[in-house]
Amino acid sequence: MSRVLERRKQLMRLMRQATLDNGYFTVAGIAEATGIPRSTIQDWVNRLIEEGCVALLEEQRGRHAARYVAISVMPESACRRVFTTIDGEEVEIYHECMSGGCAAFCEFHHARAGGALQSVWRDGTLLRERAHLGRQEVAVGLDPAPAVGILGVFYEDGLIRQQIRCIGGPAYSLTDMMSFAEGVCGVTVHREGPLVEGEVVTRALAYVAIGIDDTDTAAEGATFALALALLQHLTKLDGVMPIGHRVAMLNPHLEPRTAGNSCSCIEVAVEPSMIPRIEEAAVRFVAGEAASPEWGIALREGFVVPRDLRAYGKVAREAVIEREEAEVTARRFGVHLHGGRGVIGALAAVSLIGLPHKVLLDPGMDVCTDWNPEHH
Repeated sequence: MSRVLERRKQLMRLMRQATLDNGYFTVAGIAEATGIPRSTIQDWVNRLIEEGCVALLEEQRGRHAARYVAISVMPESACRRVFTTIDGEEVEIYHECMSGGCAAFCEFHHARAGGALQSVWRDGTLLRERAHLGRQEVAVGLDPAPAVGILGVFYEDGLIRQQIRCIGGPAYSLTDMMSFAEGVCGVTVHREGPLVEGEVVTRALAYVAIGIDDTDTAAEGATFALALALLQHLTKLDGVMPIGHRVAMLNPHLEPRTAGNSCSCIEVAVEPSMIPRIEEAAVRFVAGEAASPEWGIALREGFVVPRDLRAYGKVAREAVIEREEAEVTARRFGVHLHGGRGVIGALAAVSLIGLPHKVLLDPGMDVCTDWNPEHH
């Protein structure tokens, strides 16, 4: 988010809270809370009055400062995070909402609209969408037409630009909320009657999958728990956006194993230049926290999975794989392996990204079928 948008978000939050708590706010009060000069706060207040976000409640009288109110006490934004990753000509869009209902609404209407989107699916309040670079028209309107659609997705100078057309509630989200979401660099909009068209700009981040396996023993630890801890650890680093955590079942007949022979994969979005730092941090964390000396990590950039790499995951669910085969496959597809025997399952974990949970958790299901991720 730009510094201007970030400052606007900060000030509006304070002004709304003061209005709710006291019935008004003053320039001096906001200046004291932020450490920003009063003259700068006054400029912001004047600007927000022009925008219709703030109103003058009482003019200054003698020593009594002017009092203002934030007009809207609605949530600053239902949109918590909006960010994007790119892999070749394809883009994944991630939109985290504070409301499961709103996320379901967007999932339904975005899928109905089609447009530039190839697939739409949802994990709780996180909406995930896959798009091919380019533009395709959509008809937006009242039911049965979709209320919102993504017309185009473009890459330029390290940025992703989403072109959106909408009406009604989605138009309010675009004009009044999305610019406040973490990860958004800027939003521009214009109206055409009841329709609103806009462009949402985000960084073109790199998608990184980190597979983990064999971190536990029969008496201690759990790979899924360590994977979640790693995800929390990495997202404390500046510039790292958490995407999710997946558990996948491998060959249930493999011996020795602890419980059902599952592996984990975490997904993050990062600036491309940060990938070596993420890799180093992940190796150091798992090496220090794993209960088993056979822990393994596999790290791969990119969300598009080649068919032959997916086939490795299929074999890992049906047969026994030796480390040498895992190393050959990893080199072929640019996957970095670290650790002991666990690299075999860790590589399987990153080979299975993008599959529905029901497929990941049932080792009897064929992972090489063209599963559409929207069927999660």
